[in-house]
Amino acid sequence: MKTLIIIQARMGSSRLPGKVLMPLGETVVLDYVVSRCQQVKQVDEVIVATSVLPQDDAIESWCKQHHVPCFRGSEDDVLARYYECAKPYQPDYVIRVTADCPFVDYELAGQIIDVMKSEPSDIVIVEGNLPRGLVVEMMSFSALKYIYHHGKEPRHREHVTYYAYEFPDEFQRTYIQAPREIQHPQLRITLDTEEDYQLCRAIAEHFKGDRLVRSREVVRFLLDHPNVAQINAHVQQKPVV
Repeated sequence: MKTLIIIQARMGSSRLPGKVLMPLGETVVLDYVVSRCQQVKQVDEVIVATSVLPQDDAIESWCKQHHVPCFRGSEDDVLARYYECAKPYQPDYVIRVTADCPFVDYELAGQIIDVMKSEPSDIVIVEGNLPRGLVVEMMSFSALKYIYHHGKEPRHREHVTYYAYEFPDEFQRTYIQAPREIQHPQLRITLDTEEDYQLCRAIAEHFKGDRLVRSREVVRFLLDHPNVAQINAHVQQKPVV
């Protein structure tokens, strides 16, 4: 079962420009994301997919410096970027990760792969309300190709898997229950605003030097330190349009 992890990353961000290469702990945000994805077992390649815009030259440079495969495609048509990135590899499955999730749950990602191996389908649905920023999405390459050809609306092109959730009857689904320890949807462990960045820096400082700290330990830290969790509690996720 050939599986890719594709990390979408770009320097352009309306609320926090350059966020994926901002300092975090002893390194940068993208290093956290890539390092954690590389811990996922049974994955053949971890690839960073960025845009062709000059501002994203910095991402390609970082990837070259750290020997991480990098693909460059459309900035706005993220669905095309994913499909064109994956196509030369002809994988069986593709896992989608966003570079603004520095504490993505690599253990859950491994469990998702195990479930897909035992119950092959088009897409895995994670059941349970989790903090934003921990979950990965896994789909078959054939499903990605189908979405690429059928998802015509701007929201489908910007949000790679959105079509599959909008039209669930067109896809065969496999379900996995998220661990109870991380089912705390009131927490926000992603990076989109300055407040998010302050929270992520507090986490990185507490687990100093540990890019691979378990996501459940991050959740526990925030539950035990509500003053930290409150830093970005008011932040509203931008709506899908």
